[in-house]
Amino acid sequence: MKLALGLGCALAVSAANLGEARLARDRQDLSALEAAAASLAAEAAGRPKDAAAHYRAAVAASYVAEVAWQLGQKDKARQAVEAGIRLAQRAVELAGTVAEHHRILGTLCGQAVPFDLLRAFKYGGCARDAIQRALQLDPKSAAAYVSRGVGNYYLPAAMGGGAEVALEDFRKAAELDPGSDDAYLWMGIALRSLKRFAEARAAFEKSLALNPARVWAKRQLEKTPAR
Repeated sequence: MKLALGLGCALAVSAANLGEARLARDRQDLSALEAAAASLAAEAAGRPKDAAAHYRAAVAASYVAEVAWQLGQKDKARQAVEAGIRLAQRAVELAGTVAEHHRILGTLCGQAVPFDLLRAFKYGGCARDAIQRALQLDPKSAAAYVSRGVGNYYLPAAMGGGAEVALEDFRKAAELDPGSDDAYLWMGIALRSLKRFAEARAAFEKSLALNPARVWAKRQLEKTPAR
């Protein structure tokens, strides 16, 4: 009984730390985000055979990389990506049938591309293959469609990517999960790049209605022309 209670408390703390990381991501509070990520990384280090612990730490690392990049702290973003990839790879090794483990690995590999152009093809291939595997395991994963869409958005049209291709993924994500603020945020970014400004603003507004705390979404809306 005591062991079960202890495990339940540990899981509750882990979930709270990941929740704090997401809130800090939304606020672009890098210090709080790093603290939550460090706590989750320490948990993973202390539980080397716990796939879920490594997954949570990988998600937090991805958040750190995202916010650090947005704030122009590229070295810190690169370090977070590298640490996150190792954590996600371990989660996949331990539990390779979990779609989310592949999804976060693909997301982190995609985040790594801008930091090492010499290995861009390697990371790009990792991102593509991991997201594809995630969707094979869970064809209804809205998060995986968002991740694939982000990859397609940054992939040149000559290589099969571009905003139009990405937009299809973001719309599919919103269809699968109408509560995904990420889907509408990235939908707005894709629409803006296509100069469909009114639609882009509507997508950003929908994203903010779902998650009013997301600072980056507010900034995207502010810099989008009305028409």
